[in-house]
Amino acid sequence: MKKWLFLSFVLTMLTVFTVACGATEEKATDEKDKATETKTAEEGKGDTAFPVTVVDGTGEEVTIETEPETIVSVIPSNTEITFALGQGDKLIGVDNYSNYPPEVEKIEKIGDQQLNVEKILALKPDLALVTDFQHENNPDILKKFKDAGINVIVISSAESFENVYNTIQLIGQVTGAADEANKVVKEMKDSLAEIKEKAKAVTEKKKVWVEVSPAPDIFTTGQNTFMHEMLQAINAENVAGKQTGWVKMTEEEIVTLNPDVIITTYGYYVDNPEEQVLNRAGWKEVPAIQNKQVYDVNNDTVTRPGPRLIDGVETLAKLVYPEVFGK
Repeated sequence: MKKWLFLSFVLTMLTVFTVACGATEEKATDEKDKATETKTAEEGKGDTAFPVTVVDGTGEEVTIETEPETIVSVIPSNTEITFALGQGDKLIGVDNYSNYPPEVEKIEKIGDQQLNVEKILALKPDLALVTDFQHENNPDILKKFKDAGINVIVISSAESFENVYNTIQLIGQVTGAADEANKVVKEMKDSLAEIKEKAKAVTEKKKVWVEVSPAPDIFTTGQNTFMHEMLQAINAENVAGKQTGWVKMTEEEIVTLNPDVIITTYGYYVDNPEEQVLNRAGWKEVPAIQNKQVYDVNNDTVTRPGPRLIDGVETLAKLVYPEVFGK
């Protein structure tokens, strides 16, 4: 089941990335326009005053008349953000894979990419935080929600820290937590800036290989992903940095990259991932294997677009450069 979840995640990311590639320049312009149009928490400098009008991930203006008292979230990242903003007590429904913080275990489950529409309608939430996946693939379902009087906010897929900051501020606005959103974003930016400053002490840049799925179907992370941005932040080289998005590579291709450090992110469903990598046939000459520099990290902190991405950067920094960042 866990492996199925990961493969579903990869396929979703590949679908999102493929769609995004076809409209990169147009999307960049649109996002800049949206950023100007949307009243961010920084601009508002205070708690959200209702009614509030925002521009969601579809570019559509949405007006919310009163502060929502009940919310459903259909993706783990939005669930985490809602809790981080102090609005977790408003959540009455979350997707099957929302697993953080622990309090989510007590909240009604409403499905995954295939939403339990009847259950959501029965819960009668004031606000539904959905994704562009639902907007593109299930517009009829979102129309049912709107017809039932539910405010629907589409949250765009995030491939960068800046996207995450914008998402946090948007969710802060529509939930009535603009001040807290501003605080969370500032803390994330400050922490990332501190890490980048500390990384300037790195004298020998290390080459890092990242595996987001195990053999035989090995996927890695190229440009336009959090992991790539994280490696740049700690002054490390992503050996797959010439690739873009989530890409599949063979073991033969990977060996030629000669990484100094190997990071895996699938220990939540594969036993002893480090040992499996260390014992791969034909890899004994790879520096990371020779020096036993193979580590598994919490997948949620390096791929899930939310506040814990900073935890992921700090973890990578300590693993790749313990002499700079400490154990």
